[in-house]
Amino acid sequence: MRNSHVDFQRRKLLRYGGVGLTTLLVHNLLVVSTSKAAMPNLASIGPLQAPDQNGVRLPQGYSSRIVAYSGQNLFGYSWHAAPDGGATFATDEGGWIYVSNSEMKNNAGGVGALHFDHNGKLINAYSILENTNRNCAGGATPWQTWLSCEEIEHGLVWECDPFGEKPAQVRRALGRFNHEAVAVDTKNKQLYLTEDEPDGCLYRYTPNLLNATGHPDLEDGFLEVAEILGDRQKTVCWHRLSDPEGTRIATRKQIKQSSHFNGGEGIWYHQGIVYFTTKGDNRVWAYDTLHNNLDIIYDAAHYASPVLSGVDNITANAAGELLVAEDGGDMQIVILSGETIKPLLQLVGHDRSEITGPAFSPDGSRLYFSSQRGKTGRHENGVTFEIMIPF
Repeated sequence: MRNSHVDFQRRKLLRYGGVGLTTLLVHNLLVVSTSKAAMPNLASIGPLQAPDQNGVRLPQGYSSRIVAYSGQNLFGYSWHAAPDGGATFATDEGGWIYVSNSEMKNNAGGVGALHFDHNGKLINAYSILENTNRNCAGGATPWQTWLSCEEIEHGLVWECDPFGEKPAQVRRALGRFNHEAVAVDTKNKQLYLTEDEPDGCLYRYTPNLLNATGHPDLEDGFLEVAEILGDRQKTVCWHRLSDPEGTRIATRKQIKQSSHFNGGEGIWYHQGIVYFTTKGDNRVWAYDTLHNNLDIIYDAAHYASPVLSGVDNITANAAGELLVAEDGGDMQIVILSGETIKPLLQLVGHDRSEITGPAFSPDGSRLYFSSQRGKTGRHENGVTFEIMIPF
């Protein structure tokens, strides 16, 4: 295990860039600590224990259960293969829905949903999108929809209804490229998108209109790509794309000045900061939407034996503590909080898989995620887990 190097990493954390993880996350922790809904601090967890009956190493007091296997018949729905990005949505009766992408190709992808009651009992499962391709990650919206991203050339973003009442709608204004994930800036009503290419771009969508409920219109707006100016103080300049569908030239190649990111992965918005990961160089980035600055807040290359590698999906709890899932690495979900870098959990025996779709239940008491290819390394053997977090 590499946990013995945590103290060394803490001393070296974030000497790259002008705004440190400590500054960003401690600020978020202070903001949330003043609210009545403050959640437990994950950074205070102890070491991981031996694997439980499900092969999950967890801190003392935490527990796991498996909620779905690929191919399992759940209420007439066959849980999909290659489970990937996910999110949760509160229901009116006090329960919640966990949605999960299927990263299958050849029109075999889509999105499935698990419906839990207020006690956490699984009471339904169903599809909310079918016949799409390599639905990798995506992002939840404040208006209770799921944006599912196709990770293919000229891939699309599909807006899905987690409750299964409305058909999914394609959102072409969000561009056609090798989509990975999307996050909504709730203050400025803009969307940020990552691209999973070695020379991928960071994109921003700005609506021309807000709809009747005050949310951005995803049919009428413009798409931009980011250019980084400067080395240490990374100011961002945004360039508008003339052809967001890439009909003649791929979006990432349309603007000569655009900056390229090595394999854009998960993205998350929290209190004015857009966090995203790049797998090609094992970095976590933070874009300050108010000051228009971009910084690297984690870089595995700075550590002799990094706790976090294979960076992929990203999420955060109510306190703003980041959780980064590993594609490979030690098959862990790793906490980044203040000066702390430590694993929240580890899957044992899933070395040919990747951890996908981390998402907290609305009350923060449970964490959902999947092992995309399970223990066999085959897409049809995915496993979806739930972690109980003690209060």
